Amino acid sequence: MSQNLRVISLLRGVGLLVLLGLILSGRGRKLPTIELDYPISAELREDEFVYELKADQTLGDLFTKFLNPNDQDALLSELRTHIDPRRVREGTTVTVRSVRGDLTGPKSVEVTLNADESVKLFSRSESWVSQLISTPTTLDTIWASGEIQSSLWNSLLGNSHLSQVDPTDREKLVLELNDVFKWQIDFVRQIQSGDSYRFAFQREVRAGGTMRTGHVLAAELVNRDRSYTAVWFDPNEDGEGTYYDLDGKSVKSAFLLSPIELRHRISSRFTNNRLHPVLRTWRAHRGVDYAAPTGTPIQSTGNGVVVHRARGSTYGNRIDIQHPNGWTTRYAHMNGFSSGITVGSRIKQGDVIGYVGMTGLATGPHLHYEMLLHGRHEDPLGIDLPSGDPVPEDQWDIWQLQSSGRMAFLKGLAFDPMSSEKPGNIDNQSNSGVR
Repeated sequence: MSQNLRVISLLRGVGLLVLLGLILSGRGRKLPTIELDYPISAELREDEFVYELKADQTLGDLFTKFLNPNDQDALLSELRTHIDPRRVREGTTVTVRSVRGDLTGPKSVEVTLNADESVKLFSRSESWVSQLISTPTTLDTIWASGEIQSSLWNSLLGNSHLSQVDPTDREKLVLELNDVFKWQIDFVRQIQSGDSYRFAFQREVRAGGTMRTGHVLAAELVNRDRSYTAVWFDPNEDGEGTYYDLDGKSVKSAFLLSPIELRHRISSRFTNNRLHPVLRTWRAHRGVDYAAPTGTPIQSTGNGVVVHRARGSTYGNRIDIQHPNGWTTRYAHMNGFSSGITVGSRIKQGDVIGYVGMTGLATGPHLHYEMLLHGRHEDPLGIDLPSGDPVPEDQWDIWQLQSSGRMAFLKGLAFDPMSSEKPGNIDNQSNSGVR
């Protein structure tokens, strides 16, 4: 009996020693703890249906697919706080979301207004509430360069380094570059093989990669070995800037080089002796003819006031615009006039005043364009157009700071005559943001 007690005492001692060792070996370690958390409830699953408004449908017609008459009226009433439902166009998408298994009706309805906005409506008991949602965008900068083989249009569209840019947006880049240089270069008449370009372009981009807005930061065009440079200057950073060359002189002139953008050709020039294509007699041709498809927009080449708007037997539909310093421009053979253009209308440079046609004595669709100085005809392709104002003296320091930063984008885009495509890039890191 006493022997058994000694064994038990020995085992207890050993057990205490083991326990003490475990305690000492675990000193300093953080023992795991168990905490209770609130229960997690799974979100109810939704069904989503997307409808597209057809040509012969109204929103009311489409809503009958998933709403009862009372909900239709309530939904349309709430939608009217943002848009007129009667003006919603064919192709508009309507997204309907409902809780799976819920037979009371949709949980939400989203009407896409355009690429940048949609109206989302939420069901609340017997009524609807709405929210206007703007598509989020990021700000980035792209830059590229290239050599022109046939046209700037083809060069930019075919530049593989701009492959990340949406094809439609690449077309917009051509138009933006044309807008920058249109006072200095006629992209249809003067561009030739071997000319080169480089540019930096800042844009606002939607999540899908398409561009909302954008403008050229800096660009250089080399035409027949002569360099033309334009730098965006916006001293107030409010988007109301304009373009200057490296010397701070405005790239804008009092008149555009061409009254038609890009897609046209010159079919007849200013001359003192030309065989008239209709009358078949030799006579002076006191203007320039731009052949273009019927309906092509015609823009005023300068600021001024409409002094003549009428249809005649020779000129057909014709507009004359009087400009400062004795200048007058004439636009003839138009298919029609722009809405709201009357005698006395004040016109800004670039405003669309009419559309190409073949009214009057004409054998095909074209614009006949004339320039007169104090009543005397001048050759539109041969005159030296007056330039715009330079950078104001009190903004010169800001100009130097902005222009040096924007020209830095072009420094890494050296022209390589051995390649028809030059480096391109998209910077959405250091020049990025959300609006």
